[in-house]
Amino acid sequence: MAEPAREADSRLSTAIAIARLIGIMGIVYVHAWTGRTAEELAAVAFSWQAVLRTVLGEVFGRSAVPLLGMISGWLVVSTATSQGYAAFVLGKARTILLPMVLWNAIAIVLVGAAATFGDLKAPTPTSIGWTLNELVPLVQANDVNVQMPFLRDLFVCMVIAPGLVRASNAWLALVASIVVVWSVSGVHVPPLLRPQILLFFTAGVAVRRFGLVERAAGWPIALCGLPFVVLIAPRLWTALLGNAFFDAYPHLMAAFDIVFRLASAVLFWRLAWGLAGSNVADRLRGIERYGFLAFCDHLVLLWLFGPVIGLATGALGAGLYPVYLLVQPPLVLGVTVVLGRVLMALSPSIARVLSGGRLGRSALVTA
Repeated sequence: MAEPAREADSRLSTAIAIARLIGIMGIVYVHAWTGRTAEELAAVAFSWQAVLRTVLGEVFGRSAVPLLGMISGWLVVSTATSQGYAAFVLGKARTILLPMVLWNAIAIVLVGAAATFGDLKAPTPTSIGWTLNELVPLVQANDVNVQMPFLRDLFVCMVIAPGLVRASNAWLALVASIVVVWSVSGVHVPPLLRPQILLFFTAGVAVRRFGLVERAAGWPIALCGLPFVVLIAPRLWTALLGNAFFDAYPHLMAAFDIVFRLASAVLFWRLAWGLAGSNVADRLRGIERYGFLAFCDHLVLLWLFGPVIGLATGALGAGLYPVYLLVQPPLVLGVTVVLGRVLMALSPSIARVLSGGRLGRSALVTA
């Protein structure tokens, strides 16, 4: 009985790693280099290349936040109950907040320098307030590292995690209900830039409490994919219509977004579970240790090197652009693996800090 249990735990751990990797690679599609301004993209929204970009971002990218948020909530149950509060929060500051600030500083320096002294069209420091918000996004999302509010809000979730994991089912449901109303209302309150993240984090705590991860792993893929298939068509249509449609029906679209993200997360969790039992599982799990680093560095890489590669492929609309679009996530991951190995060779301590404890001599298991 012990051996099957160990095998099940190993597969679960591998599935979590693969799901994380899927989510992070999906984020790269959302932020993929296009070589076009927002106005230019809106003008060609229904061209086949723009539709391909939208499909990739919606299919693979929308699952990222719920997957990563729920996995963090699922994992935190163990650490939040086994450590003192101060030690727990300090550990999360070291593995979430510190790398966020450092990578934001790297982005400000490198991307800002390329924009100031080169031809890169990118945000540059305009004031002390702007720079401080780029380092730690307190009041609004970053302009350069636009993915970092996730880590910022995730740390806020970690601060209250010890209370969440000890809360009764009724209190968990109350927290989730409040966050749903908050998310749909569109009210901006600084403690969280994206309240959905707290919703998915809380859902992860509940999922572990009720053993839903293991149950979902046993469901047929067709069943897990059915809600996603039903919802993807209206999701794509509204995404192609752009901000005008979202602005016309903000509350409806916010509610729909939550449902669609949850449906996406269920499907991709089931796919991750399937991959965890396949021949590529060990390889994917080995690559996943670079996933957090890829999450942090991918926009710096896309800002700096996207236009360089784009000189050969052309921007969105050019003949070779679709190929470039499709390979951007593996390109980012490949460069990140090389970067991670170089950092580990030069300074394991720096590699450990910049990777949130996942690389270096004393790699940590982090939520």
